Amino acid sequence: MKKGKSILSLILVIAVTALFGMTCVLGLDLKGMGAAKNINLGLDLEGGVSITYQVKGDKPSQADMDDTVYKLQKRVEQYSTEAQAYQVGDNRISIEIPGMSDANKILEELGQPGSLYFIKHKDSEGNENYSLTASGYTLNKSIDELKDTDSIVLTGTEVKTASAGVLNDSTTGNKKYGVDLELTDEGAEKFKTATEEAYNNNHDTIAIYYDGSLISVPSVNAVIENGKAQISGNMDYEEADNIASTIRIGGLNLELEELSSEVVGAQLGQDALKGSLIAGIIGLAIVCVFMCWVYLLPGLASSLALILYTELILILLNAFDITLTLPGIAGIILGIGMAVDANVIVFARVREEIATGKSVQTSMKIGFQKAMSAILDGNITTLIASVVLMALGSGTVKGFAYTLMIGIILSLFTAMVVTRYILYSLYALGLKSEKLYGRAKERKSIDFIGKKAVFFTISGIIIAAGLISMGVHSATEGKALNYGLDFMGGTSTTADFGKDMTIEDIENDIVPYVEKVTGDSDVQATKVEGTTQVTIKTRTLSLDERQELEDTLAENCDVDASTITSQSISSTISGEMRSDALKAVIVSCIFMLLYIWFRFKDIRFAASAILALVHDVLVVITVYALVRISVGSTFIACVLTIVGYSINDTIVIFDRIRENLALKTGKQTAEELREVANKSLTQTLSRSINTSITTFIMVVMLYILGVASIRDFSLPLMAGLVCGAYSSICIATELWYVMKVHLGKNKATK
Repeated sequence: MKKGKSILSLILVIAVTALFGMTCVLGLDLKGMGAAKNINLGLDLEGGVSITYQVKGDKPSQADMDDTVYKLQKRVEQYSTEAQAYQVGDNRISIEIPGMSDANKILEELGQPGSLYFIKHKDSEGNENYSLTASGYTLNKSIDELKDTDSIVLTGTEVKTASAGVLNDSTTGNKKYGVDLELTDEGAEKFKTATEEAYNNNHDTIAIYYDGSLISVPSVNAVIENGKAQISGNMDYEEADNIASTIRIGGLNLELEELSSEVVGAQLGQDALKGSLIAGIIGLAIVCVFMCWVYLLPGLASSLALILYTELILILLNAFDITLTLPGIAGIILGIGMAVDANVIVFARVREEIATGKSVQTSMKIGFQKAMSAILDGNITTLIASVVLMALGSGTVKGFAYTLMIGIILSLFTAMVVTRYILYSLYALGLKSEKLYGRAKERKSIDFIGKKAVFFTISGIIIAAGLISMGVHSATEGKALNYGLDFMGGTSTTADFGKDMTIEDIENDIVPYVEKVTGDSDVQATKVEGTTQVTIKTRTLSLDERQELEDTLAENCDVDASTITSQSISSTISGEMRSDALKAVIVSCIFMLLYIWFRFKDIRFAASAILALVHDVLVVITVYALVRISVGSTFIACVLTIVGYSINDTIVIFDRIRENLALKTGKQTAEELREVANKSLTQTLSRSINTSITTFIMVVMLYILGVASIRDFSLPLMAGLVCGAYSSICIATELWYVMKVHLGKNKATK
């Protein structure tokens, strides 16, 4: 690269970085599109719309309530991955959608959850169930008369999905709009029989009935055998979308009616958001200084790339309408850590090549080439996990996966393209001295393998302490971990304070009194916008505790006791959502195991990496058990962050082991394997430590500058990061060595 071209390249990079920085502040257009300030924030950071539904008719069963809550949760996630649905009392369900301020619009789009039926044109005796009149199609019988008869083809519960789509007119070839339906397996079988009957009866119709009226009466033009059908007709996209939305919401087990709707404020307030932002800026600045100090000129190049990475993250969060919450912040932190790690791997390789006597230019070229496999394997493994979590998870898990996936892709781009581009430009400008790049020091191998018994014992003691603590608390308190509102549900108390209050006023003047009564710091308080009411969610309170809370608020906060109401609420993380999260993590681990097995050609690498992940999860749970940190939605994000961080760290070490093994010929003895493992760990030790320090810095800043709930999230995350680094160095490789020596047909010779 010529000097003039290099100057232009650097100017271009700096200009692009400055442009993206301005975009983060001002946006891409006059409306502020792309600006960081316009990123969608979750209920915890911004507030949103809260709608409460009540079940029509008799008291429903708990199974029907659970099923309806879960289905509503899936429906409201079309607005935000952080939307919540939860049970209130015996027969009510509340939904909360962040970032929205128009409850009427949500109600209109979401629809009124009612009863959905697919009805045959004629009953078994040939009588019409519905007929065409001057005002359109109408039922000739009441829906109650048709229920439980063979005239009902399907109910809403047998419809899996419904969406508006574009169809091609078979006659004209023009595009038109319709509704795509996908049925459950049971529904598909019933629909096949019904459509076959209607098709053979001169293309008869099957009507779709919802909440008191017929919303569509399509003719059957083919026998539907695969459970996938299309409703077409003279409709525009809006009509098709309305019908699809009606069918989706009509698939609930229970019929609901709107009870109330309101706009609620943020749970954490501007102080929390401001603190997180300041923590991120300070943390990023410290990381950049650290990189420049340790890696000299390459550190400067990576700092510029890291700033660009952060700007791109903020812009893409806005562009893809991703809702940012505390778990999302965790995904960004992990992405920054992986972006730094990719640079550190490259720089370590460059220094090693310089130490062998090669020129700086040659060392940079070889360094990037040798680092490629470790960077790709580490990032692809984590990317696999994020894709699976995005596909199978829900709520918080899905939101975390989105931010993590964007972070991984951007970290690869900035490390392998932007950093390389800047580094080669600086070299072409004449910054060629070896002193500016550093030289790897020759280090004597540390005998990590020889201390494996000590490492395993330490881990065993820590995990045992967690299990014992969980057992003791389970016996004395009835719960192994300190499950919070998100997992256990609780009591919702609403009171009118007679004056407008900010969330900071609530946190300072009301929450302390609530915590004193409940003896628990897990309190969520939100103001009802446009009123002087505040809703306070706590752990489940007994009747005596509810009365004590009412008396405390009346005495200390000038609240009229007659305005105070309390009701029980279910967890916002339902059993199905927990099941989804667990299933997603298990499937992720399986796919990661298969990928590592494929890449390293030895299942012992994969098995030891997954076992190390299990170790890390158990240690994080131990921290929650011993410190009694409230286990809520951020618990899932914390565990997922550690899994992503740890597997990446382990892959880098395994990549070096694979490289060093390739230098050996023939079957290795146990002593030779020990030598390879220790050498590989020693070679990657400084990289493991430096990456851990940079990621740790980001989380420490969150802990120092964050509010109480953010500190509760940051503390176990810090413990998990330390544990992830420890397990990669002291557990994963040692497990691989033990398996390699003692297990498998190609085990080492003695």
